[in-house]
Amino acid sequence: MYTIVERQDLLPRVHLLKIQAPKVAAAAAAGQFVILRIDAEGERFPLTIADWDAQAGTVTVIYMEIGASTRKLAKLGEGDAILDFAGPLGKPTEIENFGTVVCVSGGFAMATIAPIARAMKEAGNRVISVVGARSKDLFFWHDRLTKYSDEMIVCTDDGSAGIKGVVTEPLRDLLASSTKVDRVIVIGPSVMMKFCSKTTQPFGVKTIVSLNPIMIDGTGMCGCCRVSLDGQTRFACVDGPEFDGHKVDWDGLLVRQKSYVAEEAVAAERCRCKEEGCGNHG
Repeated sequence: MYTIVERQDLLPRVHLLKIQAPKVAAAAAAGQFVILRIDAEGERFPLTIADWDAQAGTVTVIYMEIGASTRKLAKLGEGDAILDFAGPLGKPTEIENFGTVVCVSGGFAMATIAPIARAMKEAGNRVISVVGARSKDLFFWHDRLTKYSDEMIVCTDDGSAGIKGVVTEPLRDLLASSTKVDRVIVIGPSVMMKFCSKTTQPFGVKTIVSLNPIMIDGTGMCGCCRVSLDGQTRFACVDGPEFDGHKVDWDGLLVRQKSYVAEEAVAAERCRCKEEGCGNHG
């Protein structure tokens, strides 16, 4: 069992858990993920590692309540334990001194891109961070990401902070400016990653995205997380989760992500019924 040693509620449906997992913490690197199973009846689901402390033996994950499993996870607090916590999984982010690296994140992905920005900064890169959210109330870990960034650009849909607009706009401006950008890394909703990749492609700047397809075992055996890159099948769990955004079949990925929408809705409703005791949760 893996004990939760700290819990923070960062936003109404976004939570931080620090979990005692010494072996995972000792081997973790930027860009990797873990697969959790809350209890014997639970499903396996992946979460990107947001931070780790090898000395303390802890791993930090940040997640949003979306479906039944994440709602169930949100019921746990300090002192509770998780049955399975497998990792670190996936290939770490390629880190070297590229020159100038732009780290683009949307929504709560600003947490998961933070260790990548830190590693890029430690490798000697100039790091420009571009973060986007619907409004300023949805930002967190802003100070942490700022610490690893030489320049921070904030975007909000409603204009309540920074530039009013989406992250592709300042990204395009950077690429068109006199600033030489050597690599772009994007983490966030698939649609955002798709359009960031389309923005950088005309400029010929290598763009790395962290894909989040449906995933079950995390070992390449089940094939659920397969994605197509230039017509070649790859598995996000063992070949990724990071890939060249210019090679991803985005339309195929977006269709596959919707494969179980109906089943997820049923599971979420059953979870709600259990929580509210409506007596019809099958």
